[in-house]
Amino acid sequence: MARILIATAMFPEVVERLRTAGHTVEVHEGGLPPGALSDAEALIVPLSLKVGVELLARAPRLRVVANLGVGVDNIDLRAAAERGVAVANTPDVLTEATADLGWALLLAVARRIVAADRDLRRAGFPGWTFLPPHLGVDVAGKTLGIVGFGRIGQAVARRGKGFGMQILHTSRTPKPDAERALGARRVPLDALLSASDFVVLCVPLTPETRHMIGERELGLMKRSAILVNIARGPVVDEGALVQALREGRIRGAGLDVFEEEPKVHPGLLELPNVVLTPHIGSATEETRRRMADLAADAVLAVLAGRTPPNLVPPPRP
Repeated sequence: MARILIATAMFPEVVERLRTAGHTVEVHEGGLPPGALSDAEALIVPLSLKVGVELLARAPRLRVVANLGVGVDNIDLRAAAERGVAVANTPDVLTEATADLGWALLLAVARRIVAADRDLRRAGFPGWTFLPPHLGVDVAGKTLGIVGFGRIGQAVARRGKGFGMQILHTSRTPKPDAERALGARRVPLDALLSASDFVVLCVPLTPETRHMIGERELGLMKRSAILVNIARGPVVDEGALVQALREGRIRGAGLDVFEEEPKVHPGLLELPNVVLTPHIGSATEETRRRMADLAADAVLAVLAGRTPPNLVPPPRP
């Protein structure tokens, strides 16, 4: 019997499944209390919990960390590997929900839905006018640029195809099958930024992608362009983005992630041409249940001496 810690609220049936397998399970919604890790063998964590050298040092018996998300930038993979701790994530199951949220942000900014809703609630229906104060822009037939053409990027492209859009993408490697199926064309980042009406960021956070969208890159975009970030906050230099939005150098932005979560740049909160959501890309009931099940599968596999599904490989030496 092993001791499993879950560092976030969890579906009761998932907790029960772990207990039925013979393990002790503790759920800590408000963070891990001091001393909780001393004899824990498994840990299920949200993206907001940093699993680094200091935390791992407090968990000498730890065998597995199951991350509730695809990206594992909150986990020190090298430190985990040095201690023989397996790390697993939850890919695939959140692809469609995250792409949906990206499109929700894109449409909300393009059609100024949040501002229109807010003003109607505050002042009432003003009556139909030919040139309303919330005049938006067309989406259908425009050019969609996708930065990162993995599972989520391709799901965003499928939705763009339904809108009759020209689809550009940039990625580390060509994806000829997906490009043919989706009518997408691979171009360098600068060319994508210059040509796109909508830019959707879908890359993982790595040293190479940190601040890949900064002042120079924003300067390449059309003044009429809209930026959507469903990747990770530090992919964008938020200070540069705020300045570009204030000066009208791009039309707007839709952001589900932020550079210093949970802190949000105060400039973003003041801008009317930004739609903000609190990192809810995968936040549907169905998707979060599948993520919880995958995390539980990984924990049970390791505790049974098996290789977990969705094992994250350790970094290269």
